[in-house]
Amino acid sequence: MSRIGKQPIEVPTTVSVSLSPGRVTVNGPLGELAQEVPQRIAIEQADGEIRVTRPTDRGPDRALHGLTRSLVANMVEGVTKGFEKRLEIQGVGYRAALRGKNIELSVGYSHPVQIEAPDGVEFEVPQPTQVIVKGSSKQAVGEIAAQIRKVRPPEPYKGKGIRYVGEYVQRKVGKRA
Repeated sequence: MSRIGKQPIEVPTTVSVSLSPGRVTVNGPLGELAQEVPQRIAIEQADGEIRVTRPTDRGPDRALHGLTRSLVANMVEGVTKGFEKRLEIQGVGYRAALRGKNIELSVGYSHPVQIEAPDGVEFEVPQPTQVIVKGSSKQAVGEIAAQIRKVRPPEPYKGKGIRYVGEYVQRKVGKRA
């Protein structure tokens, strides 16, 4: 059985990784993350790096290999640097405000929309039309940012709504007189 490896993951000195069968736990300055991993994929730690290897070259093993390596690499990056998603709000009277740890969106409904920050995720509102979602888990940050965007997605006629910074919204031509 040949052992095939991908690019090793560098582990900074401030990060500690504990490996147990089927589970990886990463501790760092920004918190602790744990992830279940497939039993078939082997994970070894040596010389300040983590190596992920697969038992065979079959399709399912190759897919799990890449997935596992990405998940572990994202965990190491999350507890050292963290992740963030930036959203911008466009529309007359549309704005966001921080209420404690939670965020309150006024985006054209008859009521303000409250979004609660789960554990490990925090919000920043540098301007009323900008929201920054920060956290150590890439999945949690992306999921909360998607929930915020889903409150009022950008519409194609006037471009009003919540979008990611740099997101292109294709505009449509309205009715002609």
